[in-house]
Amino acid sequence: MIEVVYETDYEVSDITKYTEWLKNIILSEGKIPGNLCFIISTDENVLKINQEYLGHTDLTDVITFDYTEGDELNGDIFMSLDRIKENAEVYEVEMDNELRRVMAHGVLHLMGYSDKSADEKSIMRAKEDEKLKMFHVEQ
Repeated sequence: MIEVVYETDYEVSDITKYTEWLKNIILSEGKIPGNLCFIISTDENVLKINQEYLGHTDLTDVITFDYTEGDELNGDIFMSLDRIKENAEVYEVEMDNELRRVMAHGVLHLMGYSDKSADEKSIMRAKEDEKLKMFHVEQ
């Protein structure tokens, strides 16, 4: 089950389109959709999580907690709406497009993709781009 929880006043319009797209991302990598929870939150809440659970003091757009079992993806993906909005402005893209990028990024982390090194970041960006294109394919 894919669930979206809101800790802000923002809500995804046509959530079914998003959840179907997320399922298709997972299936496209040979994985099985399990229990995934996307939490759309604020800088303040995501920073608290970053500090408490990861020991980091910087702002981030996404934090992924992985509970995957074998090929079944399970996890909680916390996203900062504040970071997403700011990144959309910086990269001159629609806010919804940046939200989808961050959602895909979190799912890709659950599938084992990392972004620590320059090479890993390049692979992650290419995968994000590939998965973003899937959103516009008719379901």
